[in-house]
Amino acid sequence: MASSISSYKKRTTLPYGVLLVLGLMTFFGQAQQDAQYTQYMYNTISINPAYAGSRGHMSIGALHRSQWVGLDGAPETQTFNIHTPVGYKGVGLGLSVVNDNIGPTSETSFDLDFSYTVPTSREGKLSFGLKASAHLLDIRFSELNQFAPDQTLQQDIDNRLTPNFGAGVYYHTDRFYAGLSVPRFLQTTHFEESSLSTAREQMNFYLMTGYVWEWRRNVKFKPTVLTKMTQGAPLQVDLSANFMFNDKFILGAAYRWDAAFSALVGFNLSNNMLIGLAYDRETTELGAAAFNDGSFEIILRYDFLFTKNNLRSPRFF
Repeated sequence: MASSISSYKKRTTLPYGVLLVLGLMTFFGQAQQDAQYTQYMYNTISINPAYAGSRGHMSIGALHRSQWVGLDGAPETQTFNIHTPVGYKGVGLGLSVVNDNIGPTSETSFDLDFSYTVPTSREGKLSFGLKASAHLLDIRFSELNQFAPDQTLQQDIDNRLTPNFGAGVYYHTDRFYAGLSVPRFLQTTHFEESSLSTAREQMNFYLMTGYVWEWRRNVKFKPTVLTKMTQGAPLQVDLSANFMFNDKFILGAAYRWDAAFSALVGFNLSNNMLIGLAYDRETTELGAAAFNDGSFEIILRYDFLFTKNNLRSPRFF
């Protein structure tokens, strides 16, 4: 990171350009991270292409996440995805668009997902997925205040296009699921022409699993685990526990190891539509009230059910 950068051009009382440290370290460090989601269990296709079409019908989802609310230049993420099984038995297709903004940087990703599913037992299905991606990167160095001009930070980066690809496997029954994926294989290097050439996109490995128990007649309990492994970054483990009441109301909590606690609530407005909300509170020093008001996330998902027997009850994953 260039030492001449002092702060981002928005109001802030944080010392030593902490916004830059929090926001731009994504690009100027060895371990670039994918967008982070608390409600990953409802947004699985964003991290695993093998999930495409696994719901048995067309499904559309949209998510917005505001991280570290009140901290200027903090990350914001919007996602849109659509996926469906297609005519040929076992094939699923998906499309995802992810827009990620951090301070003076923004990145938009366009993903095409392909999956092929084979039955492994009466209830079990194993899916293999491939992801093809295109990324547009913008960095507005002109929005930075600098104590002294740095020649490597004078020219903005506009719509720099980089391709990538990923893969995943996903196994599920009516009650259990597990998946392993790498959404980006290519470790794209940014700023090759400058002293910031160490900034690159690292591979992120995702391992996820969950199980649904019929705890009582009208109560379902679902614990889930998501593990994210990235070279040069600490191991990230997300633990969550959700209860669904009468196939309608969802209430849960989550813990991101050494990072944050989360509260989750959801409601199946019908067999077709789900709305989910999440609130995160950091357990690190960044979680102090003087820094931010926590992170908020909202997701909407709509399933196209063309026959009454297409789905016996709202899927919990």
